[in-house]
Amino acid sequence: MSTELKAVHFGAGNIGRGFVGLLLHNAGYEVVFADVNAELIDAIAASDSYLVTEVGEGATTWTVNNYRALNSATHEADVIDEIATADVVTTAVGPNILRFVAPLIAAAITKRSSDLAPLAVMACENAINATDLLKAEVVKALPDAALADTAIFANTAVDRIVPGQDPNSGLNVTVESFFEWAIESTPFGDAIPAISEAHFVEDLAPYIERKLFTVNTGHAAAAYHGFLAGVETMAEAFALPAVIAEVRAVLAETKELLVAKHGFDPEVQQAYIDKNMIRFANPNLSDTVERVGRQPLRKISRNERFIGPAAQLAERGIVPSALVSTVGVALQFDVADDPQSVEMAALLDSLSAEEFVAQATGLESDHPLYPAILEIVKAHGK
Repeated sequence: MSTELKAVHFGAGNIGRGFVGLLLHNAGYEVVFADVNAELIDAIAASDSYLVTEVGEGATTWTVNNYRALNSATHEADVIDEIATADVVTTAVGPNILRFVAPLIAAAITKRSSDLAPLAVMACENAINATDLLKAEVVKALPDAALADTAIFANTAVDRIVPGQDPNSGLNVTVESFFEWAIESTPFGDAIPAISEAHFVEDLAPYIERKLFTVNTGHAAAAYHGFLAGVETMAEAFALPAVIAEVRAVLAETKELLVAKHGFDPEVQQAYIDKNMIRFANPNLSDTVERVGRQPLRKISRNERFIGPAAQLAERGIVPSALVSTVGVALQFDVADDPQSVEMAALLDSLSAEEFVAQATGLESDHPLYPAILEIVKAHGK
């Protein structure tokens, strides 16, 4: 039997290949990519290697090899067999897709040999405690919930800007040189997975919220304000002083929350903000405002990058005016080829402001943030 480490990774897109898959490869794992995109999976399966080109300080070009690819829609049994003998399972599919990969993980746990070490399951998504969401779906699909104890589920926080790619780049991916993959260590005890470039921490919550409420909040805020200003790229957005001012106002509010809630040093958090403003404006990573702003309904939902921190600030008696106004700007994100943008416009047309706030943001009418969000929806609704 081979002693080589094996990881099954759901999501063979740019983030999967250029971030999670790369770090697993660098750690010595054979990576089995699983995805429902038949064209992409076929291309990966037919290739021997691909390049990950970093841009920025300390940039390197990596050659990734020692991988395979399976279509998780048409070859479910094969994916299950791979997971059943894997060391690690990771995802980069989007929080809303986790429920579709969970049954495959559950089936693999059910047939996994008791002689093997526990399967490490880590969802690498831009969401708070995404692995907890995945675990809940896995438990639902298990014939016996106790079987979940034969796997180790650990939350993670991931951070790497992977812009839209040149359509002629094939499987090659361009990414920024900066990255962070923080993984909670407590579930593993002394059996920490061998992933050299990951950072294992006892308390992940501060890292997750700091990343989500700084990187994701700031990036999306720039996209929405840039879209409203009529520019096409993120680089153009960050060339506008008014957009920069709006993003800094938003991040000043999330900084106030992060410092108060998690005890981050204010100067350290400000340095983190300043570093990310430089990352966002990197012309070598210029993305479109439409791509960064896509899925606005998810991004204005209850625990996401705007309503999440704004609600917590309101609960502390702080008025998050920049976050609230940016939600109003997000409501004006009108992109015909983004399904959620189209859906949002339809909801704004068909629902009352009260109904829209309840459905889109999940805020209860007695929440201290509710009146401000209701007012902004009334102002920007159609």
